[in-house]
Amino acid sequence: MYPSEIVIPMKEELTENGFDELLTPEEVNQALQNKGTTLVMINSVCGCSAGSARPGVLMAVANASRKPDHLTTSFAGFDIDAVKKLREHLLPYPPSSPAIALFKDGALVHMIERHQIEGRPAQLIAKSLIAAFDEYCN
Repeated sequence: MYPSEIVIPMKEELTENGFDELLTPEEVNQALQNKGTTLVMINSVCGCSAGSARPGVLMAVANASRKPDHLTTSFAGFDIDAVKKLREHLLPYPPSSPAIALFKDGALVHMIERHQIEGRPAQLIAKSLIAAFDEYCN
């Protein structure tokens, strides 16, 4: 488990911008049962989270004309049980962090895995998410 002094500022980058934390398996299940669309950002300490995943997610949410109904996040390597439960909902995708998922009425409809984040600019991540928001969000 990562030290909280490293993780907290990375968590706050999302929570200070409207993301709700999913800290327990119960919170994950409850969030994914919500009607409408739920964006889940599996946050991590890796450089691709800081360089493109978190900025890309924030850019997408700030600039999209259609937005998810619910913004959520959980931190890999820190919110251990919550991320384990999230990964059950992300099957058949293998564990990946960072990762960004969009659910609609509890069903996974869009997934961006770490290998699709690494080496790509935040603008490209945002563009992919905005296209998914346009397709699935009201």
